[in-house]
Amino acid sequence: MTAPIAKLSFWGVRGSTPTVDPATWRYGGNTPCLELTAPDGTQFILDCGTGLRMLGSRWGMPNGGGNPETHIFVTHYHWDHIQGIPFFAPLYAENNEFHFYSFRSKFLGRDSLKQVFEAQMALPYFPVDMSAMNAKRKFKEVEGGDTFTIRENKITARWLNHPQGCLGFRIETPAGTVVYATDNEPGDPKLDESLRELAAGADILINDAQFTPEQLATTRKGWGHSSWKEGVKLAREVGAKTLVLFHHDPDSTDRMVDSILRQAREEFDSVFAASEGMVITLGTTGDTVQAHMPGTRTSLRREAQFRARVSGVTEGGKEFQEETVVRDISLQGALISLQNMPRLQSELQVTMETPGEDGLQSSMRLKGYVVRIDAGEEKGQSAVGVVFTD
Repeated sequence: MTAPIAKLSFWGVRGSTPTVDPATWRYGGNTPCLELTAPDGTQFILDCGTGLRMLGSRWGMPNGGGNPETHIFVTHYHWDHIQGIPFFAPLYAENNEFHFYSFRSKFLGRDSLKQVFEAQMALPYFPVDMSAMNAKRKFKEVEGGDTFTIRENKITARWLNHPQGCLGFRIETPAGTVVYATDNEPGDPKLDESLRELAAGADILINDAQFTPEQLATTRKGWGHSSWKEGVKLAREVGAKTLVLFHHDPDSTDRMVDSILRQAREEFDSVFAASEGMVITLGTTGDTVQAHMPGTRTSLRREAQFRARVSGVTEGGKEFQEETVVRDISLQGALISLQNMPRLQSELQVTMETPGEDGLQSSMRLKGYVVRIDAGEEKGQSAVGVVFTD
């Protein structure tokens, strides 16, 4: 009998405002949007930031997925969590049906989510209003403490500590449990306990990590966000299996997020930093959680034959060094065949022998960041994709 499989895809991971500068390219600049496909085929979308446009574009491709009936959970009404709605192409197709879930805001009253969507598309802010959207739309108000089921999946909502209110969501599927707890700040005892209840025993805990511990204690206190250190503490307390650091600050460069991830991994074994394009699979045989970075951001590549020495850390945390050949290279990265399987989102030291002047060999030392791992062409080999950072 086939084990139930759930797939979680990350389409937007940045907090507050989108970024387009090269320093944030690797992790991505779109604001929050996740897609969860449950084993029974039910499709969930978590938040509607600018990443929602990319998801809609993917659905429009041949074999691009998408379900005529989709359930969308909106954690709160700040711009970075709703601004993708006008650009989500499936909302303009009449054969689609969307169920939206969020809370009643004390500032807006009844039908808060519908009001928010209509307001951001009203004149003079957008060229067309919501009447241009032909898909069926249903809005359901939920509150912290609510529990309900959608087919085989149990949904739980809990209040989080964030200005003007925010909900966290727990989705329990036959393949495992995903908890989405973005935009929360520790420090309120009642809401801290609410978060712990929400996250208890999660297979995947997606937690806000916008600020550093130092920022959270000083200049960013009261802004409604958390840090990697608080995420690790929470994951330990509730017995979460895998922690995903989420809602990266727009001023956090890729190297800054690298540093945050390294620190988190020193204190908790299974940690990832959310990246656009990252896919986490639940329920696979032998591993409860598997993460993969599809090669969606490849640059111009050329076949090559460079002898290389690679050192790094395996998935099991063991240091390794091996000799190999780099067969595929670009100005941004390389595809390397390795016997060892390095940890996704870890750093590799790559030393390549290159032709020098007068035919003499010289060495080129680079730091590479692991963005994908696939099965190699030869048995016992892994094809490891890296992006060069130095």
